[in-house]
Amino acid sequence: MNEIKQFLIVEVLRNESDTLSASVEKKLAEIRRDKPSVPVIYISAGAAAIIAGAEKSAAAVRGYLDDMSINAEVVNVGCNGPAIYEPMVAIHLPGKNKLIFRNITEEKVESLLNGVFHSDMPDEDLVAQLGGTGFEAWHGIPFMEEIPYFRLQKRVVLNNCGCYDPTNIEEYIARGGYRTFIKTIRNYTFEEVCDIIEKSGLRGRSGGGYPTGLKWKHALNTASNKRYLICNAKESDPGAFTDRSILEGDPHRLLEGICIAAYAIGASNAIIFLKALSDHALGRMQHAIDEARDYGLIGHNIFSSGYNLEVTIRNEAGAFVCGEETALIASLEGKRGMPELKPPYPTTAGLFDKPTVINNVETLMNVPLIMQNGPDWFRNIGTSASKGTKIFSVAGKGRFTGIIEVEMGTTFRTIVEEIADGVKDGKEFKSLQIGGPSGKFLPEEKLDTIIDYEEIAKAGAAMGSGGLVIVDESTCMVDLVRYYMDYIHKESCGKCIPCREGTGRMLEILENIIRKPHSDDSNATLERFKGVMQLETIAAVMKDTSLCGLGQTAPNPFISALEYYREEFEEHIFDRKCRANVCRGLRTFSINVDKCTGCTVCASKCPVNAIYGTRLQPFFIVDEKCIGCGVCHDVCKFSAISVR
Repeated sequence: MNEIKQFLIVEVLRNESDTLSASVEKKLAEIRRDKPSVPVIYISAGAAAIIAGAEKSAAAVRGYLDDMSINAEVVNVGCNGPAIYEPMVAIHLPGKNKLIFRNITEEKVESLLNGVFHSDMPDEDLVAQLGGTGFEAWHGIPFMEEIPYFRLQKRVVLNNCGCYDPTNIEEYIARGGYRTFIKTIRNYTFEEVCDIIEKSGLRGRSGGGYPTGLKWKHALNTASNKRYLICNAKESDPGAFTDRSILEGDPHRLLEGICIAAYAIGASNAIIFLKALSDHALGRMQHAIDEARDYGLIGHNIFSSGYNLEVTIRNEAGAFVCGEETALIASLEGKRGMPELKPPYPTTAGLFDKPTVINNVETLMNVPLIMQNGPDWFRNIGTSASKGTKIFSVAGKGRFTGIIEVEMGTTFRTIVEEIADGVKDGKEFKSLQIGGPSGKFLPEEKLDTIIDYEEIAKAGAAMGSGGLVIVDESTCMVDLVRYYMDYIHKESCGKCIPCREGTGRMLEILENIIRKPHSDDSNATLERFKGVMQLETIAAVMKDTSLCGLGQTAPNPFISALEYYREEFEEHIFDRKCRANVCRGLRTFSINVDKCTGCTVCASKCPVNAIYGTRLQPFFIVDEKCIGCGVCHDVCKFSAISVR
């Protein structure tokens, strides 16, 4: 056993006192790098950062330090939140505030480090400084909390992300990690832990927000010789990436939350149900489990408490429907992932017919904090009905995109206009899509809705898994609804007729709307309009009769789009026009004979040979053959081709 490991186990984890000695605290501060004696360079190492080139940047940093013989430490950390800033680099010089830089790709590393180490501060990619008492501030550089993206957030669950090496359990323990778990299994009964969580007001951070403590009690009070705890890290909604970021940036807190939740329901087995193809998150999580087992935090008779726990990871097969509880359980049992009727609920008869609690990642991340700080601390955050914070992944057309965490009670307008800094490229805001492919659209007048389970429900939407997509004026709502319906149709398990046939019929009608009719007579227009009327009927039937939440909520994008953007549907049907000029099937291209030089470029590029003419003479487009792809418009150098 190495010296640090022995120190942490003996002096920290086995210490039953709430306070540690000054010498122990000093050692922990060294492990945390609170006041580094050499420069420390923190580099984002989440999936988004790696895609942006963080690994090459890290290699360039290490190469620079070697070449210059500079004694410095390089630390890989999780994502700080703003995806548009990746790869992010933070530099902490001894005695100075930490400096945060954005978009530091491989080619920028040398000039960045030259400037920092020679007091010639490069300000092009400088974001802010971060520090506190005992550090010298940098003159003229804004502080992190002065930037709206960070200032308006309340980072509780995410407060560790981007601050420590997620592959190092020693750093997590030095930050107070796992002490709460050890204290819980030594000092509290199963029922007492459930009571604390129930009193805190913690609700499931997806779906309808069912009280977490109450769910745990249902499982605990069901007589059985075995129980299971499942962490649902499926996160299959397009545009949602909060779970992945947490698994990559703070896996040990999630693991500690899993351990406490498993103990609370008397489970000796916990399973992390992970999204397919999440190799980076899988590696981080498995490494955390292996480290925890090496420290005796998982396994038999944990820290002489008499409690045994095994934690395993299972990769799902890649089906959207497996995010539903009963389909998830079926998948774990080796069956086809298909929903079942409820009741019985999983807390009564779940995995292998044993009481099973299924919580998502964000819910479990709150558990160690509540047990550490007490239920009253958590109840003082948020609204009267919705306690704590909520994590969102902001995607789409906002100027800032990435992971954010805000206090319950914050308005969506604050997120869109201040945290995301409005819509990029000077475009006008059109809608905020919340809840994934089965979520709803919120128009501008609904942005003052606060983040609260009941208030969001009153606005006709649902919290979902925390995916927010900002939609601007360049987006066609009909085409966007068609995209979501296509996704849901492909992901339907096919078990029940309303979902299987309903999604297919809705998709067929929507695809008919976004292309030109075969005939120009009034009957064709009437048939297209009748299709939209059928959509409303089909949607109502699906909501009332589908077996699971996927089918019941599949019509939501269409219902909300029709409610707030009906005029766009009418334009597609009657005027055969797409105001956003997105629907290719409705676009008509024409050639201005006065501008056309007969260069033949458009004709040679047309994929369906719809352009005819004689070289050096004006060409023309055959409308019946044109598919509206727009290639001719893009390649014309003389602006001779127009679109309407």
